[in-house]
Amino acid sequence: MFEAIKKIFGGGAAQEDDDVCDGADARECAVALLVEAALSDGIYADIEQDMIKNIIRNSFQMGNADAVALLEAAELRAEMAVDHYAFTRVIKAHMPKAERIALVGHLWDVTFADGEESPFEDSFIRRVGALLAVTDHERAAAKKASLGRRGDG
Repeated sequence: MFEAIKKIFGGGAAQEDDDVCDGADARECAVALLVEAALSDGIYADIEQDMIKNIIRNSFQMGNADAVALLEAAELRAEMAVDHYAFTRVIKAHMPKAERIALVGHLWDVTFADGEESPFEDSFIRRVGALLAVTDHERAAAKKASLGRRGDG
């Protein structure tokens, strides 16, 4: 009886969710964070969306159709999200530290895509970096690398 009650209130669901999470789910969560980064200043510009598609193609070696499908799934997931912890928990479980640092760099790439840096974007990346167990020093290095890719560093 207690097991039934735990399932009703979500006590048994966490283990089941962990079992179905995998690398593909972590990729979708990572892309959802890229979408959230683009939205953090209140505007989801086409150039930011194009940057995300490029990141997907290059980081996950996907063709354009697969990249678009992953982006659409991640956009839906981002739209339904209530917090960032759900994404970062899955990413931390399935991506090594180097990939999480690279993801923070890609968050900067997306936020710089529109040519402007917003304090909202900076705050978003600071919060998400901490949830991804990326240090302030690593986050700053990722930002500097992103600026270098942009040509401003």
